[in-house]
Amino acid sequence: MMIVYILKRLAGAVPLTFGLLTLTFFLIRLAPGDPTAMYIDPNIDPDAADRMRENLGLNDPLMVQYGKWLGIIPPFEGVWQGEFGISFSKHRPVFDIVLESTGNTLLLTGGALCVDLVVGVLIGIVAALNREKKMDHIITVGSLFFYSMPHFWLALMLILIFSLGLGWLPASQMHSVNVDQLSTPAYIGDMISHMIMPVFVLGIASAASTVRYMRSSMLEVIKQDYIRTARAKGLSERKVIYRHALRNALLPLITIIGLSFPFLLSGAVITEVIFAWPGMGRVTVDAIFARDYPLIIANTLVAGVMVIVGNLLADVLYALADPRIKLR
Repeated sequence: MMIVYILKRLAGAVPLTFGLLTLTFFLIRLAPGDPTAMYIDPNIDPDAADRMRENLGLNDPLMVQYGKWLGIIPPFEGVWQGEFGISFSKHRPVFDIVLESTGNTLLLTGGALCVDLVVGVLIGIVAALNREKKMDHIITVGSLFFYSMPHFWLALMLILIFSLGLGWLPASQMHSVNVDQLSTPAYIGDMISHMIMPVFVLGIASAASTVRYMRSSMLEVIKQDYIRTARAKGLSERKVIYRHALRNALLPLITIIGLSFPFLLSGAVITEVIFAWPGMGRVTVDAIFARDYPLIIANTLVAGVMVIVGNLLADVLYALADPRIKLR
């Protein structure tokens, strides 16, 4: 049943993804701008500019460009053949660029997800166990503060304080300039130091939301009869909370994990640009300004697939965690 459900979901995701890419294809070409503008200056021969557009296939009618992009008309090298073309701005295969940037983004969002879950779950438990007390009010106000805070503002404040002010952490990039000369432990430490601030920016906003979900879920669970029974048997409060209540309170968070993935990806765009992190967000922004059509479409594909997989994974994990859930 589980395998059939997964296959059905994946089959349904194919037309959804294709529709997303088709919509992106037409929207970016209807938007103002010319991919050859970065190479053209007032002194260039007009014929050379026209040849450049011809080489990129931009002089073809829109539907002919679409057919070539699909790979259903000559030269039959398109998305159906797994070919995303050459980047207009970077002059490299799009697949290679996307592979590099996706790995860097997953590293960043994976760290942010760990911060989200660890901080959100622990503080949510503390808030639930201190309901209506001073600690609960402090956590509530703090959660709303970080949840409402714009990513770009928090990122800039961290750079001003910890990079420019105290000099504790690097302000940008993924590695230091002399990274090739470092040993393996030093290399890892250098990368971690570069990750701390962007991971915190991405993770803390999600954690602020997770705190509220965890608090509500825990309060609902500790009212159940089996929790009162566990306490009546003489179990310590620690065992009651962490062995019985927490296990069931975590179930709604499984869905939240899948739903938070799009949020982390969207937040990563701004965060990567501010911290100059070489991930999907930064590459996509650069591609948009350069009107790099192949790179924009490829990044859209990866982002769409990651969102679909995240939601599918959340459904599957929820069914595995709760046998009462039946996937159809």
